[in-house]
Amino acid sequence: MSDVTAAAQTDLSAYTTLRLGGPAGTLTVATETDEVLERARKATAEKRPLLILAGGSNVVIGDAGFDGEVVLLRNRGIRVVEEQADSVVVRVFAGEPWDDFVAYAVDRGFSGIECLSGIPGSAGATPIQNVGAYGQEVAHTIVAVHAYDREHDSIRAMSPLECGFAYRASVFKHNDRFVVLQVDFRLARSAESAPIRYAELARNLGVEAGDRVSLRHARDTVRKLREHKGMVLDPADHDTWSVGSFFTNPVVSAAEWAELGLDAPHWPGDDGTVKIPAAWLIEQAGFPKGFAGDGVAISSKHTLALTNRGTGTTEALLGLARTVRDGVRERFGVDLHPEPVLINCAM
Repeated sequence: MSDVTAAAQTDLSAYTTLRLGGPAGTLTVATETDEVLERARKATAEKRPLLILAGGSNVVIGDAGFDGEVVLLRNRGIRVVEEQADSVVVRVFAGEPWDDFVAYAVDRGFSGIECLSGIPGSAGATPIQNVGAYGQEVAHTIVAVHAYDREHDSIRAMSPLECGFAYRASVFKHNDRFVVLQVDFRLARSAESAPIRYAELARNLGVEAGDRVSLRHARDTVRKLREHKGMVLDPADHDTWSVGSFFTNPVVSAAEWAELGLDAPHWPGDDGTVKIPAAWLIEQAGFPKGFAGDGVAISSKHTLALTNRGTGTTEALLGLARTVRDGVRERFGVDLHPEPVLINCAM
């Protein structure tokens, strides 16, 4: 049986981690997949804009809101759908809170997503963004994304290749053709983490890069790191009223990197590209932690987080983002690009 209700609060600021965003045209809560499909089909037939909103952790919604169909995704569930001697495939409903799923995996000795602990938002949002942190990203473990294709009115099990995973991107991002319903992850049966790839995490774990630790140790350490940076939601802490990292780390070709001539930390890629830490660029361009705008500010804990201090607006936040972007471009000739999806607003 489907279960949909009109949301008590139609102002979208109530459903985003930034606590920003204006009213919705129509706002409903869907707790079952059938109802998500029904609302998506209805919006398509009526040619109305459709916004699927779950955790609201990677979206910036304009002050004017969204004059269309907004569906709050609350369909939850986790189940093992395939078992091998050394691995399992776990199917997660799109509305399941992501960190609850990570806790489920760690508790059962399923390895592969433990370094993604503490990330806010829903499981269904992770393939859209190809969420990653501390050396892991969901593209490493996703084997299928079950999505409703609005163009062909069909449900598809999309392979990783069809998902078009890239750095913080996929075929689902900036594209309302698909509605993610469920995601399948292949996880190793192991009490130990995947090899630790991220230098900062290895230092905090007291191990060398490439070593393994217990799943619990990895999860607890990652959560502590994220909490220290204000990247775990806390309603009482305005430093967590953000979308996490607002800008992606710029990726340039080897030739572009040489031309820039920067004495900066960087990470060479397997394809010859070079990734430059956006946080370093921002700080060196003159925007320290705590740099403030009108009711908004760079987090006092993490340079990449732009935060609502409780009295901010979306336009004020984007104004701060433009100031930072333009300052980095002027200082270094490097363009910063927003990581979250911008809804009815623009940089």
